[in-house]
Amino acid sequence: MDYDFLFGILDERSISTGDSARMEHATDWGTDDANASPPDVVVYPTTTDEISAILAGATEHNVPVTPYAAGTSLDGQPVPVHEGISMNLTRMNEILDVRPEDFQIDVQPGVMGPALEQAAGKHGLFFPPLPSSSDISTIGGMIANAASGMQTVKYGEVADWILELEVVLADGSVITAGSKAPKTSAGYNLRDLFVGSEGTLGVVTRATLKLAGRPAQIRGGRAIFETLDDATDAVTDVVRSGVDIAKIELIDAESAMMSNAVTGNALPDAPMVFLEFHADHGIDEEIAFCRSLLEQHSPDRFEIADSEEMDELWQTRRELQFAIEEYNPELQAVYPGDVTVPISECSPLIRYIKSLGAEHDLLTPCFGHVGDGNIHSTVLADADDERALDRARAVSEAIVERTLEVGGTSTGEHGIGLDKRNYLVAEYGEETVEAMYAVKRALDPTGTLNPGKIFPEQFDTAPADRH
Repeated sequence: MDYDFLFGILDERSISTGDSARMEHATDWGTDDANASPPDVVVYPTTTDEISAILAGATEHNVPVTPYAAGTSLDGQPVPVHEGISMNLTRMNEILDVRPEDFQIDVQPGVMGPALEQAAGKHGLFFPPLPSSSDISTIGGMIANAASGMQTVKYGEVADWILELEVVLADGSVITAGSKAPKTSAGYNLRDLFVGSEGTLGVVTRATLKLAGRPAQIRGGRAIFETLDDATDAVTDVVRSGVDIAKIELIDAESAMMSNAVTGNALPDAPMVFLEFHADHGIDEEIAFCRSLLEQHSPDRFEIADSEEMDELWQTRRELQFAIEEYNPELQAVYPGDVTVPISECSPLIRYIKSLGAEHDLLTPCFGHVGDGNIHSTVLADADDERALDRARAVSEAIVERTLEVGGTSTGEHGIGLDKRNYLVAEYGEETVEAMYAVKRALDPTGTLNPGKIFPEQFDTAPADRH
């Protein structure tokens, strides 16, 4: 492929063909080294004009471009499976403007969670939907993967806090999607089209985000239960009853055991629920209401933590996926799932996952944002036992199949990427997926942007080859 056009756009320090840079962009957190796919070249643009020129040149020269944020995704979104250019956006990391009177902030895509929170915090504001990995994730990556976090149950997803996007299309065109107005009904909602598109439709170069005032009162703690059914049913009752709760997270006994083994924590060897309440007044009454609901499910105890203890609880929760994957080097995490179901189906699905694990003699730790129906489950199997790995794959597929049967989705916040794309037709039907691909053809007719992602393998060719 011809990459000479890049040197007319970027200086040499912003272009790398070295092995180190290429291998750094060959995987994400969910892709092991055996499946690494290095790009031919890595570029580091710093302006919208540079991105526009790169994409126009790449489209002209038939070169694939895969946008790359921080590489913390779990489903291979930034892996350049068709090689070509890896476009690293982390140098576009400026806070462009803060308008506290409008509760708005303008950021470039490479801005990470802590920088956003610091800029907003100077005005007594914050960005509520940040995911658990926000310390190491970029806003552009969050938008591309339709991320959400532990506070979704109260505040919604990242998508709910986006007002306007500047996006560069595959041919280099620069468009604006959305508006800085609190609402608009003018034309098609292109803004939401790009949210969750995983870099397959365009590259976000600026985002206007909504902010919220920091709550005056924040308190939290945990409830410990004797059985997993008690814990999951308690979460369902709390959410259904309308408790004003900001976070409500489940950790099962297996997850707690793994966390203790890896991090040295001292979590009880029992299922538990972590909770946090945000309010400007009346927080004690809300906690009392929640306590009354939890007590109907016979908790061993319900503890309200001080601020330091609460920080430790949430740090433990953020480290859970790492702890599970590091628990036993001889076990392979076959499927770090993030299925999401209607709240009434949460308890039955978790029971089903645990029954599959017992039936096939596999560890199936479950945790996650159960308050919004989002269950994180991992199936662990002996990495050297192919039959065990086959059982683990079958269990993983059965979990997704049951999820779809009850009206859920194969992915609540991690995206489709490479790992889940073959569930897309089962989830939506062929006609719907074809309609999605028609959008892809319209905005990227040459298949320049992040080819090989989202769509099932039968779509994994350039449009010109299909028609």
